[in-house]
Amino acid sequence: MIAGVDEVGRGPLAGPVLAVAVILPKQSIAGLDDSKKLSEKKRNELNQKIREKAIAWAYGVASVKEIDKINILNASLLAMKRAIIHLPLKPNEVLVDGNKTPQIDLPVKAIVGGDSVIPAISAASIVAKVMRDYLMNCFDKHYPQYGFASHKGYGTRAHLDALMKYGVSPIHRQSYAPVKQCLGLIK
Repeated sequence: MIAGVDEVGRGPLAGPVLAVAVILPKQSIAGLDDSKKLSEKKRNELNQKIREKAIAWAYGVASVKEIDKINILNASLLAMKRAIIHLPLKPNEVLVDGNKTPQIDLPVKAIVGGDSVIPAISAASIVAKVMRDYLMNCFDKHYPQYGFASHKGYGTRAHLDALMKYGVSPIHRQSYAPVKQCLGLIK
């Protein structure tokens, strides 16, 4: 009963940070890897398999307001903690991708590059990426001028140009330098 945990959305200028915790069965799912190494099509296929075959999975979110208030690292750890707490089964151990762990009442270990080598973390990485991409596609319908469906909130040239042209939306992280600059808070 090992839970793998990963988050997605630390770097974007907009949208929440989202974490997923997954407990896989002993028989792993073929093709698992770091979500960033997989095509969108492959991620979507694996996401479906993970959701069907996992013993348990859950997600946690930290909002844009939380990111701006407590910073992205702490917000990421909060999202991870929420994902772990929401698991319907209590794991014996938690393995987290990265070098920091959330404070929880379970044995927890950070593994740098864990999303490439630990199947449960790979699974969490995939589900988190698919969920956040879906969320950013939904935001794109509300704020089409920013192009969230194409860049998912990351600071691409097109996103920065839209930010300067249309200003800051309610889902932009006001603590991030390009957004602060747009608000006139820094030069």
